[in-house]
Amino acid sequence: MSTHKHHEHMEKIKNAIKGSDTMTQSEKSETMKHINEWIIEDKAEGLFYSELMKIAKGVKPILEELGLK
Repeated sequence: MSTHKHHEHMEKIKNAIKGSDTMTQSEKSETMKHINEWIIEDKAEGLFYSELMKIAKGVKPILEELGLK
């Protein structure tokens, strides 16, 4: 998924949570906190992969085997 599409998808989810009539404010807050953590982790994983590819092209097969590609 492209970064732009991923961002759009996450924004739709966030907006749906904010507009939810069935969730309490506490549930909304906790859910948004988790989503933001996932976004940061996702970005970090992409950065990690990207930097490793700059260092050694031989790392790519290892990352693919680990499911990180």
